[in-house]
Amino acid sequence: MRTYAPKASEIERDWFVVDAEGMVLGRMATEVAKILRGKHKPTFAPYIDVGDHVVVVNADKVVLTGNKATQKLVHRHSGYPGGLRSESYGDLLARRPADAVRRTIRGMLPRNRLGRAQLRKLKVYAGPDHPHAAQQPQALPLPDAQAR
Repeated sequence: MRTYAPKASEIERDWFVVDAEGMVLGRMATEVAKILRGKHKPTFAPYIDVGDHVVVVNADKVVLTGNKATQKLVHRHSGYPGGLRSESYGDLLARRPADAVRRTIRGMLPRNRLGRAQLRKLKVYAGPDHPHAAQQPQALPLPDAQAR
């Protein structure tokens, strides 16, 4: 029996909606990254993008456990000498919750062209509304990602 190799024309993509209200950020992000990569499918291949589209809503209601909101820092660099800027994760969540969630999920994807293609299938919204109703997304239940 030969090993199955998926072709780009054979890939079927579904749409999922994740309600992040009350979920722990890291636990939710690992599940979303798994869906974006396509690891939940039997046709998964690490060299091709077989993942599905994911819409994350209520990103402003995501939870950080412990002291991560004050102690964990987010860094970005402008590229110039002395251009390192840091802020706490709690401040970033308060200021731009969708970017904080997107940044967390991005860190769990490959750092190459494939990872960038997979990240394009992620849509994050701070509130409960999203403009992707025409795609008829399915609700993705994540029982393991609930806050404890």
